[in-house]
Amino acid sequence: MSNKVSIQRLASGVPGLDELLGGGIPEFSFNLLAGTPGSGKTTMAHQIMFSLAAPERRALFFTVLGEPPLKMLRYQQQFPFFDVSKINHSIKFVNLAADLLDGNFDRVLARIADEVRDYQPSLVFVDSFRSVAQSAQSMDGGAASLQHFVQQLGMQMTSWLATTFLIGEYLAPEAESSPVFTVADGIIWMSQQVHRDALVRKIQVVKMRGQAQGLGIHTFRISDSGVDIFPRAMLTATASRVSIDSGQRLSTGVLELDRMMGGGVPAGYSLLVVGPSGSGKSVLATQFLAEGVRNGEVGVIAAFEKSPNQLLSHQLNTLIESGKLGVINTRTLDLSIDEILHDLIVMIRQMGAKRVVIDSLSGFELALAPSFRDDFRESLYRMIAVLTAMGVTVLMTAELEDRYEMLRFSSYGNAFLADAIVMQRYVELEGQLKRVISVVKVRASDHSKDIRFFDITSDGISIGHPSTQYVGILTGRPVPSPAVSGI
Repeated sequence: MSNKVSIQRLASGVPGLDELLGGGIPEFSFNLLAGTPGSGKTTMAHQIMFSLAAPERRALFFTVLGEPPLKMLRYQQQFPFFDVSKINHSIKFVNLAADLLDGNFDRVLARIADEVRDYQPSLVFVDSFRSVAQSAQSMDGGAASLQHFVQQLGMQMTSWLATTFLIGEYLAPEAESSPVFTVADGIIWMSQQVHRDALVRKIQVVKMRGQAQGLGIHTFRISDSGVDIFPRAMLTATASRVSIDSGQRLSTGVLELDRMMGGGVPAGYSLLVVGPSGSGKSVLATQFLAEGVRNGEVGVIAAFEKSPNQLLSHQLNTLIESGKLGVINTRTLDLSIDEILHDLIVMIRQMGAKRVVIDSLSGFELALAPSFRDDFRESLYRMIAVLTAMGVTVLMTAELEDRYEMLRFSSYGNAFLADAIVMQRYVELEGQLKRVISVVKVRASDHSKDIRFFDITSDGISIGHPSTQYVGILTGRPVPSPAVSGI
C-alpha cells in the first residue's frame, strides 16, 4: 500500500489569509486571484511574492496588458513588504505585452516556458490574466485556444514544480465561465462594495483543493502595511464555557452591586449595563476594569463614543501606561464586527485579559460601515459567543432613552445576548432627578429584586438603601406608600 502524498503549505505573508485557505498556500498549486478592479489583487500578489521569495525559492512575475512593471513597482514599493534587494535576485519581472499582440497563444506559452526554464522559479505570477482571455474573445476559435492555453500552462507549471497565480479582473464568480475556473486548484475572490458613502472590501475563498478553507465572505483592509484580512471568528463545536461552571464570581468594583447580583458577575458571563445618557454606565465600566486590575486580572476596553483621551479617567490612563489595560482603536470609520472581534481576540490573547468592556453598543453600531448594520444583531450575538467561550467576562453598555412610562431592557431587542442585566434609570423626586439601579437578571443565579438609589461621587458609584418610600418607581410614576397616604 502506497503512502499518501504530503502537500506542503506555504505561509502567504498576508495576515489572516492562511486561516482562510485552511493552513496556507498548497505548494505547486495552480491558483486564480480574481476580483473587481481596484480590489487589491496585485497588492496581495506582491505581498505573497515578497514574503515567499528567497534565493532558494525564486519568483517570476509576468505582466501582460496591465501596468508596465516600472509603473507598478513605483507604487508597490511604498509598502513595507517591498524588498528592493530581492529584485533581479530572487524576483524577476517579465512583460508579455509584445508577445500577445498578435493573439498567438502558442507564442505566449513558449515565452513563458523559456523564461521558466531559464530562471527556474518556484513561484510564478501572471498579471493580468484577464487580458489574455479578452484577447481570445476577439479571435476565431478563441475560446478553444484559451482553454488549450490554460490547460497547457497549468500542466507545465505543475511539471516544473511551480506554485502559480493567475491574476485577473472579473465581476463575480457565478457570472464567469472561463476555463481557468475549472482548471484552477484554488480560487480567491476579492471585491469592493459601495454602500451609501462607505466602501468595504471583502474576500472569499471560492475553491481550494485538498484542504478545508474558511467558508463565507470576510472583510479586509488595504492599509499602509498592505492587505490585512479579518476572518470571521466562529464558535467551534468543541468550544465550552468552562469558567461559568467553576462558580467563580468577579467583583464589579461596587460592593453593594456585587451583593445585589448574588456575589458579583459569574466568570465568563456577558453583562449588559443599560441606562439613559449620564446615568453612570461608563463609570461602572471603569470601576469594573479597575477592580479587575486590583485582583490581578488584565482588561481590554473598546470605546466607540469618545476618543481614549475623552473617555478614560486618570486612573485608567495610569493602568494603560502600566500595561495592565489594553485599548482597542475604534476611531477608524466604516469598521466591521469581524475587524473589531479580530483585534479584541489578538489583544486578549497577547495580554491574557480576563475582562472586556464594550462602551457602548450604540456607538459600536454607528462605527460600523452601513452594509454591516443590517445584520448587527446576529453579528453581535456571534461576537459575544466567541468572547465568552474564551472564558472572558464581557461588560457592555447600551444607552436607552428614558421615557419613564415605557420599561425596556435594551435597544433593538439585544437583551437576550446578555447573561446578566443591570439597569440604571432616572426618577423625579421632590423637584430633582435621582438615579436608581436594579439588577434585572443574572442567569442561573439568585439576585436582589430591590430598586436602590445611587450617586456618583469622586470615588465612583455609591449605592444607598432600598427605596421603600415609593412604589412603581421604574415607570416614573411615584405612588405614595401607605405610610405617606395615611391609608
